Amino acid sequence: MSHTAEVQARDEARVPLGLYLHVPFCSTSCDFCGFYQIQSDRRGILSYIDGVKREAELVDIGSRKIDTMFWGGGTPGLLPAGDMLKVAEALRDAFGMPQREWTVEMAPSSVKRDKLEALKDAGVTRISMGAQSLNERLLEALGRQHSLKQIRQAFELIRSVGFASVNLDLIFAIPTQSEEEWRADVRGALAMEPDHLSTYCLTFEEDTALFLKLQQGEVRIDPEREARFYTAIWEEAANAGFAQYEISNYARPGHECVHNLNTWMMGEWLGIGPSAASQYAGTRHANTPDLQAWLEGLEKSKRGANDRVRLSRELLLEDALIFGLRMNAGVSPSKLERRFGVELGGEAKAALSQLVASGHAAWAGDSLRLTDQGRMVADAVGSEIMAMVTGRSASAVD
Repeated sequence: MSHTAEVQARDEARVPLGLYLHVPFCSTSCDFCGFYQIQSDRRGILSYIDGVKREAELVDIGSRKIDTMFWGGGTPGLLPAGDMLKVAEALRDAFGMPQREWTVEMAPSSVKRDKLEALKDAGVTRISMGAQSLNERLLEALGRQHSLKQIRQAFELIRSVGFASVNLDLIFAIPTQSEEEWRADVRGALAMEPDHLSTYCLTFEEDTALFLKLQQGEVRIDPEREARFYTAIWEEAANAGFAQYEISNYARPGHECVHNLNTWMMGEWLGIGPSAASQYAGTRHANTPDLQAWLEGLEKSKRGANDRVRLSRELLLEDALIFGLRMNAGVSPSKLERRFGVELGGEAKAALSQLVASGHAAWAGDSLRLTDQGRMVADAVGSEIMAMVTGRSASAVD
């Protein structure tokens, strides 16, 4: 093999490495949000920045390069501009600049020019803004603190600073939301001309105000209504030239979220911050979801990892199959088997055959892809495969 061929083979075999930073601070708690979050104060922010530096120093990636970085939360945009630069510097010093993509999530009410310019100077390439809805009534129903006017002003400001890619987040199947209101939201968001659109069906996470309303019968889940909303976004996005590449994500050509693609394909990623998850060096774990406990662990040079799982090739293969089916390109079981060096078990093969027989998936060459019917119930599809492979209980795919 020539030197050029050896280099190419080595590059193809290299597992991408992402870095996820969890910023836990929020000004208020939205009714639907189940992520770890706390209200911010100056003392808490300073201790958090110190913790980020400490944790980054505990992680050794050797000569590897970070491909992508993603700041989520919480609301990363709540950090003052100067603090954003301190966090960025700590991560760059420890891991270097991300080679391909650097995303920061922001809420419309946290978007300020000085913060955006600080992020741009630091090297951020992508902003993801959580609009959630363009309907004032529905924003209030979600417990969001921003207005439609703030959304539009924030988006224009982000564009003016000149980031390479901008995403908008929307939520659908909000209680009392009509299909016409959802289509209006999608059309309004697309008219703003983002590069990427993420649309999430409202979920009822435990320990949230919305979950309590579900338990009390104030709201209910309506699968048929959700199916109509899925169909609506598929139609509206296609009409606007946005390609769906994953169940919840649409993009103009070249603007897919590289960080998320690496996650769905079972690459590797490091999680920094309280509650941040990692999949690295053969294990998967989550940091403790408590700022003070996380900081106390770091003072003892411990990252406070919870739910540590040793990753086998079989587990990675199964997860790559489940998450890969969420992508429109589908998955090639034979390629996954070669990649991980193991064969799919009989239970997994039976699950795939069952999906095809039920009309939820179809073969395109050696790739298996969910049909429209299958994409409607993608979460249930993943649960069904997991149940057959591991024996754990799961909801049946309708």
